[in-house]
Amino acid sequence: MSALPSLLVQSARAWLAREAPDFPPDLQRAVEALYEAVETGHVCIRVELAPADAWRATGWVGRPGEYRPFILDEGGRFYLARYHDHEECVAASLLLRADRPLEPQNPSALRHDLSALFPADDPEDRQRLAALLAQFKALTLVSGGPGTGKTTTVVKMLALLQLQAGVLPLHILLAAPTGKAAQRLSESIRGAKASLAVPAAVTAAIPEQAQTLHRLLGAQGDSGRYRHDAGNPLACDVLLIDEASMIDLAMMRAVLVALPAHARLVLLGDRDQLASVEAGSVFGDLCASEGYSATLAQRLAPFDVTPQVVPKAQGLADCRIELTRSYRFAADSAIGALASASRVGDAGRFLAALASGSDVGRMASTTLREALQQGYAAFRAAAREGEAAAAFAAFLRFRVLCAHRQGAAGVEGLNALLEPATGGWYVGRPVIVRTNDYALRLFNGDIGICLATPDGLRVFFEVAPGEFRVLAPGRLPAHEPAWAMTVHQAQGSEFDEVLLVLPDAMTPVLNRPLLYTAVTRARRRFTLCASDAVVEATLAALPWRESGLVEKLRDGVGRHPCEADGSMS
Repeated sequence: MSALPSLLVQSARAWLAREAPDFPPDLQRAVEALYEAVETGHVCIRVELAPADAWRATGWVGRPGEYRPFILDEGGRFYLARYHDHEECVAASLLLRADRPLEPQNPSALRHDLSALFPADDPEDRQRLAALLAQFKALTLVSGGPGTGKTTTVVKMLALLQLQAGVLPLHILLAAPTGKAAQRLSESIRGAKASLAVPAAVTAAIPEQAQTLHRLLGAQGDSGRYRHDAGNPLACDVLLIDEASMIDLAMMRAVLVALPAHARLVLLGDRDQLASVEAGSVFGDLCASEGYSATLAQRLAPFDVTPQVVPKAQGLADCRIELTRSYRFAADSAIGALASASRVGDAGRFLAALASGSDVGRMASTTLREALQQGYAAFRAAAREGEAAAAFAAFLRFRVLCAHRQGAAGVEGLNALLEPATGGWYVGRPVIVRTNDYALRLFNGDIGICLATPDGLRVFFEVAPGEFRVLAPGRLPAHEPAWAMTVHQAQGSEFDEVLLVLPDAMTPVLNRPLLYTAVTRARRRFTLCASDAVVEATLAALPWRESGLVEKLRDGVGRHPCEADGSMS
C-alpha cells in the first residue's frame, strides 16, 4: 500500500467503516489492496487461501457463481464481484465463438479468390493466413506492429468474406476505442479498398466509416449501460475493431453482450503496445496462445497455407495471427530498429539505433523549449491562416509525448513551456477534451484547435476528413492544452515527428510497452529526451496486470457467455 492512499482507497475505507466494521483485519487490508490494484489496471489480486473460510463466513466473500460483493476463487484470486463476472463472461463468450465450426460456402471459389487477392501464393504469407482464418473462425485476432499491413490484411479478409457470401451484402461494422483511432481506421480502409482487385459490388459492401465503441453501442451517458445489449443486439454480420489493445475488460464485455450470435468478430491491434487505461490487458491476454492445432492445419491444407502446429494448442490459439513483416520501415530505418529493440527490451540495440540514423535523434532537457517552438512552428503558421483542414494536418506533423501528467517532464510542465503566462484563448491553441459530453458529442481524447472566425474565436473539432464541429470556447467540457500529451493519450494516433520526454529518474509508470508505443507513433522521425540509465531501466520493466483471463481461456472456464447476460453492473 502506498503512503498516501488514493481517493478510491479512501472511499473504500469509508465504505468498510460504514458497512462492514467487523471485517477481520486481514480481509480489510485485502479489500483496500484490491481497490488500489483495480485503480492501477489489475482485475484482481492474489491472496493466501488460509483465511478463505473465515472471509466467507462474513457473508461478503463468495466462491465463483455465488452472489457476493467479493469473489475468492480456488486459485487465490480475489475480485470485486463485477470484475469476476466480466472476466467469466468474456472468457465463456470468446471460447464459444472460437469453438463454433464454420465452413466456407464455396471452397473451390475460395481457393480462386484467395489466389486473386494474394497472387504470390506464398504458403508462409501471414496476411493470407489471416484472411483465411476468418473463413473458418467466428473470432479472428490479428496482431502486428505498425506498418505490418494489418489494414490491408483485414480489407482483403472482408472482401473474401463478401465474395463467399455471394450477392447478398454482408452488414459490416467498423469501430475503434477512440475518435482518433476510428478516424484513422476509416482513412486506412478507404485507401486499402482502392487497390482491391475485386468486383465493384464487393468493394461497395465494405464500409469506410468507423465509429467509436461508445457510439457503436449507444452509450447512455457515463452510466456504464448501452442501448445495444443482449436484448437489442447490433445489426451486423461482421464487427471489426481496430486498436484492440486499448479495450478494457468492461468494454470487451459490453461488445460481446451486444454482438449477435451469428456475427464474426475481428480484433485488430498490437499486443506489445500499452494496455487499456482501465482494468485489464484483454488483447494481450487473448493473444497469449502460440501455434495452431493439427485439426485447423488439416482444414487449411487445401488452400496452400502452412500454419505452425503445436501439440495441445489451447485457448484461442487457432484464432490468432501475428503479422511480423514491416512494410513501413526500410531495412536500414533507425525508427524500425528502435521499434524492434523496444518491443523485445534490448537496451543496447535501442541505444545503438538511436545514435545511428538520420530519422532518430536525442536532445538535452535544456533545449526543450526551443525544440517545441521549432516543432510547432508550421502548425502555428497554418493556424494563423485560419483554414481548419490545413491547421489539423499541420498539427499531426509533430507531437511531444511524455509518460506523466505532472512534473517538469510531464504534460503540465511541457504545456507550460508553450502556453502564455496570461492563459486564456488564442489563435492556434490546441486542446484535448478530458471528459465525455454526449450532448455536444465530444469525448475524452478529442482534439480541438482554436481558430479565428468572423464570429470571434471558435474551437474546431474534426469529425471526418474536411468536416468539423465548431464551438464557442465557453461551451467546451473539461479540457486542457494539447501541446504535450501522454503516450496513453496518443495511442491510436500517428505523427510525422515525435519527441518523447521522460523524467530524470525511473518511476513506476515507465515500462517497455510505453517506450515501444511512443516510438511507434512516429512515421518519419523520433527524438528522445532521456538518459541512458532511464532508457535501460524502462526497457527492463515489464508490466504485469493480474487477471485470470488467460487461465480461463486455456482451461475452458466460464460460467456463462456474455450473449446470455445483458447486465452491465
